[in-house]
Amino acid sequence: MELVLQRATEVDGLPDVTAFTKWAEMALASMGVTVAGELVVRVVDEMESAELNQQYRHKSGATNVLSFPFEVPPGVPLEELPLGDLVVCAPVIQREAREQDKTEGAHWAHMVVHGVLHLLGLDHIDPQQAVVMEEKEVGILKQLGISNPYA
Repeated sequence: MELVLQRATEVDGLPDVTAFTKWAEMALASMGVTVAGELVVRVVDEMESAELNQQYRHKSGATNVLSFPFEVPPGVPLEELPLGDLVVCAPVIQREAREQDKTEGAHWAHMVVHGVLHLLGLDHIDPQQAVVMEEKEVGILKQLGISNPYA
């Protein structure tokens, strides 16, 4: 997998591309994905997050992570399917980490894992889906030495 990191905000203390890659690859491996194309992770401010959240989810305000799976245009042959894009809002991640009494690194890891699982088709719309997705997240984070974010 090739990870492209786009920093569209001036927030300090952002994880590096190695960390983002490790978290994404752990999520992919947990779903049995051994070959993956490009993943774009765009780290944004609250304004950009809020604009995208309104445009694509019809929800007001900034959110922690948005996932945009890649859709192959008809008739376009690809050797490796791009995964898609994650848009992660740095100020929201930092604020939530403080509010939830977590380290920023642990919360960044959780949100990247969560976003990649969305790209792979998992969701938490209904309670049964939420249980499956949360169990998957908890297992991945445990492998990374991060405690259960839902406890």
